[in-house]
Amino acid sequence: MLALWLAHVIRTDWLGSVESLREFWETHPVEPFIEFAWLYIIISLGAPLALESQGYYKRPLFGARHVTAWILFKGCVLVTVGVILVLFLRKESPARLVIFLFGVVSFVLVFASEEVLRAFYRSQYGQLQLKRRIILVGSAPDTARMRSDLKDKAREEAEIVGELDLNESTIEQLVKLLHQCSANTVMLNAKHTFFGQIEKAIQACEREGVEACLIADFFQTQISQTGFDEFYGRPVLVFRSVPEASWQGVAKQCLDLLGSLVLLTLLSLPLLVVALLIKLTSPGPVLFRQRRCGLNGRPFTMLKFRSMVSDAEQHKHELAALNEMSGPVFKLSNDPRITPIGRWMRKFSIDELPQLWNVLRGEMSLVGPRPLPVDEVERFDDPSDRRRLSVKPGLTCLWQVSGRSQVTDFKEWVRLDLEYIDNWSLWLDVKILWRTVPKVFSGAGAK
Repeated sequence: MLALWLAHVIRTDWLGSVESLREFWETHPVEPFIEFAWLYIIISLGAPLALESQGYYKRPLFGARHVTAWILFKGCVLVTVGVILVLFLRKESPARLVIFLFGVVSFVLVFASEEVLRAFYRSQYGQLQLKRRIILVGSAPDTARMRSDLKDKAREEAEIVGELDLNESTIEQLVKLLHQCSANTVMLNAKHTFFGQIEKAIQACEREGVEACLIADFFQTQISQTGFDEFYGRPVLVFRSVPEASWQGVAKQCLDLLGSLVLLTLLSLPLLVVALLIKLTSPGPVLFRQRRCGLNGRPFTMLKFRSMVSDAEQHKHELAALNEMSGPVFKLSNDPRITPIGRWMRKFSIDELPQLWNVLRGEMSLVGPRPLPVDEVERFDDPSDRRRLSVKPGLTCLWQVSGRSQVTDFKEWVRLDLEYIDNWSLWLDVKILWRTVPKVFSGAGAK
């Protein structure tokens, strides 16, 4: 927010006084700052979301400067593009140089603040406030692993002042060690330690006013991420293999709602024309309705413009031998059931546009794994394939922008969907939407 004001000052007071550019400034005047101070609202709400989407708040405190700079750069680009988009929608046009300077000054100010914080925390005073004095509690292999992790990842944030194996020691020895080492944190590993001893150790830390942290890696998982939550007052560990609820998830829902509403409004006339063409060129309903599996496999009625003859489903079994896709999914390039207008619609994915209504209803998302018919999902031979149902299905996905006609192996299709789920971010959705536009207009990879 300070950067927006500074950008205006630089443009009007500093650069505006450059004599050699006087004629240019006179023909390109800048509005008073108060005219677009309302952007503070957008920046205060949007900037934290943009930085969160890039992992800015999850990076190590003393991480590499080039990593911090790259994350911050992407966040500043997102915020600047967001400001430009808002100004465009409001049909306002402040000096372009002010907006450009805003992005540059934002980066410089935030990066400078990071350097100030880094210097502060490395000072003697800062170390006293920040540094944890830790006692490691657990079996010898567990404490060795914790010691290695702390030295690799938190060398400047933590100091190991003692170690104790509760299987061979008493709680009184832990209390004595707390007094001797002046520790402010006890890291407990319960993997090879009796839970009764762990409970007593936590109670001892309570009495001493020392923070106790329980490392909960006693269950081995392959892809799940472990999180902590509360269930009606009871602390619980959560093993999650899908994206957790976050501000990015809220932003994705807002993008789905606003995007589908805007697109349906803008495309209402073209959609009406397409519906009329379908009605005039082939008998049957305009829309094709089919039960598809949505979030967690819950069935919903997906809408499409009808691109086949009206009794296409009754003849599907006759073409089963010509299926070009391995696994339970049916795909056929030159399907004889497709109408002439349907072939054109499929080439440019026009038949998928009614699904914007499904997105508006909350049954689908703009980006996500493509929804499959209920009967095809029931034929999954690998239970792990169902993890693609753990997020909302979408209008477009990685498979769509990776040359869908060239992907004939269902396992490869699932791999792309799971890659999307495991690496999901709001930025990834934006990139997929961006890559979808040229694919649709060129008709590349469509069937």
